[in-house]
Amino acid sequence: MHTSLSFTPPDLQEARLGTVRHRYVFYIPGYDPEARTRYRLLFVREWARYTKRFGGGKRDISCARLSQDGLVQSWTVSAPEQGEGAETRYDVLLWDDLVARDFARSRFVSVALLVVGTLQTILNGLMFRFYRLNWKYGNVILYPFVMVILLAALSVAIGLTVHAYLGDRFGHSLGLPLWLSLPLGVVAGIVWIKAIEAFLNRVFFWQLLNDWVFNWQHGQGWRPDYERRLDAFAEHVLSSLAARAEAGQPTDEVMIVGHSSGGLTAAEVAARVLARDPSIGASGPNLSLATLGSGLPLVAMQPAAARLRAEIARLVTERRVVWCDFHAPQDWMNFPGFNPQHDLKLRLCGQPVANPLVRSARFRDLLCPETYERVRFRPFRMHFQFLLANERPGAYDFFAMTLGPRRLREQVLAPVACHEPEPAVPL
Repeated sequence: MHTSLSFTPPDLQEARLGTVRHRYVFYIPGYDPEARTRYRLLFVREWARYTKRFGGGKRDISCARLSQDGLVQSWTVSAPEQGEGAETRYDVLLWDDLVARDFARSRFVSVALLVVGTLQTILNGLMFRFYRLNWKYGNVILYPFVMVILLAALSVAIGLTVHAYLGDRFGHSLGLPLWLSLPLGVVAGIVWIKAIEAFLNRVFFWQLLNDWVFNWQHGQGWRPDYERRLDAFAEHVLSSLAARAEAGQPTDEVMIVGHSSGGLTAAEVAARVLARDPSIGASGPNLSLATLGSGLPLVAMQPAAARLRAEIARLVTERRVVWCDFHAPQDWMNFPGFNPQHDLKLRLCGQPVANPLVRSARFRDLLCPETYERVRFRPFRMHFQFLLANERPGAYDFFAMTLGPRRLREQVLAPVACHEPEPAVPL
């Protein structure tokens, strides 16, 4: 069985004429405890690399400004002095405080949640569905669980060895009584885990563990803090657009962009925005939604996530928004070719399918061969390629999408750099 990496919905919103001169981007990062210090620097660095390689005219990028509630980091990018391009307001919607709170909880609680969530996912067959969609992501999901088993086994071995050495087990042992040697063995089994904390962080153990626990909790409906943040984000989008319109500031395109776990967040925010304002996307600026390397199936496929699937179903049939879902087979942490219309049990009630446009970013084409060989086995580096400057022109272009003169729909349907269709992915 194969799945195509591209899909164009039959009832896609009609094209709007005209060049984009003013764009408002609402960017939502993934499950990242350092979001407020990472993405402004990443944007500026990669834009400098992009202009060095491809030109694009000189632009001014303002300093970042943090909102009073600490939830939004904003900056502006001027239109180019020469050539075409949009003046862009860029708002990063922050939820890294929720992520940091997850990282700060007891390690024992995090591990317990991981074990329960993973076992449930295996027993209900969902893990096998993840593997069918992308076996590499399946390995990433299981990695913290397997590591917990290995670390627990090593801790028990170390504890038993210390207990045996301190007790009356060997001729050269200290001969301590059981009530003392056994607790010391347990302490030794725990202390060595703390001693390798730096190593565990380098291999992204806690990052991936907490990420998976969050997705599982969200799918179970156990993250009211995150739900409140979604509502706050939707309110920020609507109030910002209203203030901009009241001030007479023109806007040609509104883009909600999400990367990684933020891809799901972006879809949820877009659904709330559309539900709260029946005029958005129907009149005034058009609304575009771009999800980049999204892990949406991790939550949406969970049996308890009925509300989320209902929101996705509304997006799939909603013609007021153009939704483009970008994946890449070379990225370990996404689901190439995933299509909510086909892969989720959505209730569309006979309505025509308007979303999403599904496309492959084709990282192999965007990177020089030497770079590709160097990073192909570095999952996080490859995953972040969605936000980095291309090394070669390609159909996927993050900066053309967010700063260029064309709307997302046209950027996707008629990219400047065209390629032959990418082969289907075996399932």
